[in-house]
Amino acid sequence: MTTFDDRESAFENKFAHDAELEFKAASLRNKLIAYWACELMGRSAEEAASYAKEVIRTDFMAPGHEEVVQKLAADLGDLADEATIRARMAEFLEQARRRVREGG
Repeated sequence: MTTFDDRESAFENKFAHDAELEFKAASLRNKLIAYWACELMGRSAEEAASYAKEVIRTDFMAPGHEEVVQKLAADLGDLADEATIRARMAEFLEQARRRVREGG
């Protein structure tokens, strides 16, 4: 293998690793936002676990996170507006990225 091939392989491996970490962070973000929403709705921890799975599945429907925002906005109604949901999602994504990088 040439040096160029080695570098190309290293870049491909880094890209795949970064994509995997971002996927894990997005899934964790969805779990965290679901638990936050359940707290606002007054749901139990058991209901929150089920709801988190539902929110995570919603994120697989299309690229991006718009479906999650729309689901949360519909489910929360007057408890939180879209701007609040988006702000909390951004906060939870940063928190999730830190956790994933730290391995937890």
